[in-house]
Amino acid sequence: MRKYWIEAKLEDMLEYIQPSNYIVDSVKYSDNYKIPVLTAGKTFILGYTNEKHNIFSEVPVIIFDDFTTATKFVNFRFKVKSSAMKILIPTSNLVNLKYVFYYMQTIRHNTDTHKRYWISIFSKLGIKIAPLPEQRAIVTKIEELFSKLDNGIDNLKKAKEKLQIYRQAVLKKAFEGDLTKEWRDQQADLPSAEELLEKIKKERENYYEEQLKDWKKAVSEWEANGKVGKRPSKPKMREFKSILDSKEVLELSDLPKNWFYNFLAYSGELGRGKSKHRPRNDSILFGGKYPFIQTAEVKAQDVIMEYSQTYSDFGLAQSKLWPKGTLCITIAANIAETGFLGIDACFPDSVVGFTPFESIIDKRYIDYFFKFAKMKISSWAPATAQKNINLNILENIIIPYCCLKEQIQVVSEIETRLSVCDNVITNIDEGLEKAEALRQSILKKAFEGRLLSKEELEVCRRECDWETAEKLLDRIKNEKKEGTKYEQ
Repeated sequence: MRKYWIEAKLEDMLEYIQPSNYIVDSVKYSDNYKIPVLTAGKTFILGYTNEKHNIFSEVPVIIFDDFTTATKFVNFRFKVKSSAMKILIPTSNLVNLKYVFYYMQTIRHNTDTHKRYWISIFSKLGIKIAPLPEQRAIVTKIEELFSKLDNGIDNLKKAKEKLQIYRQAVLKKAFEGDLTKEWRDQQADLPSAEELLEKIKKERENYYEEQLKDWKKAVSEWEANGKVGKRPSKPKMREFKSILDSKEVLELSDLPKNWFYNFLAYSGELGRGKSKHRPRNDSILFGGKYPFIQTAEVKAQDVIMEYSQTYSDFGLAQSKLWPKGTLCITIAANIAETGFLGIDACFPDSVVGFTPFESIIDKRYIDYFFKFAKMKISSWAPATAQKNINLNILENIIIPYCCLKEQIQVVSEIETRLSVCDNVITNIDEGLEKAEALRQSILKKAFEGRLLSKEELEVCRRECDWETAEKLLDRIKNEKKEGTKYEQ
């Protein structure tokens, strides 16, 4: 700590107001109204109200989330949504509130105990006080550096947004046949759309015949066991439509002559995961050796290797073990997220497993199609508390078909372009992490007294209100005793 500085407690610099008197009455908000409604959470400004009574106007203040310790500097009139915060006000006219606010950004505290933090912990924490002119100079220097840093961060975020747009453009061109046009022009043996349709139809018939054989075997075993339990259900053959109705493809892009649109159901087997037992969280289901994959884990991994839960033998008996390589597709919460199983695993009915007809479909092609169409598929979910789609919606998604040979080339063209894009995004993310580290470094230097140069410190000492922090703190405490607090 520098010469002439002193350490105090935050409660010496700040006192609090409970926001109860300033809670908004109405839940009707509009951008046309003038008074912001603040929350204690990440949203911060929930909306705007036209209520004219009980508006907090004695600004600036610091809003302190009493459960997470997040802080915001507020220099405008406001109302609040709830009392889950503290409004922190200066104890004296001598307190530089911006200086205190920036100091609070350096405090890291464990907030997982679900208690209110200002009175019990935060107000007792130390703060390093500099002479008042140095505080002003430090705040000015911090904001100059933060302004440059924020400009750089903004440019990185804009670049990342453009790359995300580029990713979607690549996928759009891929599934319109544009990426493989030159490759296609060099091929002499590609099947026509009619030939490919016939091959798909034949593959489906063969698959149905295999299902019938399995069903007949299961029925024989059921009869041999005295018909105990439910009779195995006979598989159903979905009617094959070689030509879709014009209204089904009306809004879809034109395709090359040997491509066509048809249903996802024709490309392979789609089946929901199984978790029949209720309640779903019954402890008897878990703790065994069988990986149990959930929707969040599908979203987080391209190749699913990590999992937080396992099924017991009992859990497996009421579920299904899907083989490594299965394409997982989520249909609840995080809709249309995909990932390939890197291990044999079970998953619940909020996840669909896709197994392609390998002679006609490359499952990577389907995976990239879902990455392309994710937002549109998600929009089909009903507006419920937890968004979800059913298996029927998934089966009836219309996809562009081309021959397997071209699908492999489509995947190659996509990956060539997106690998470069992904590398750049990784570099941007690293840059954003470094920027946040630099922000903390600036604050650390500021409150160690290392941000101002000797020349800047000399300018501070020549100001008329310069005095040691010890004297400043005494005057703050005296003014606090004599001052008038905000009315509650």
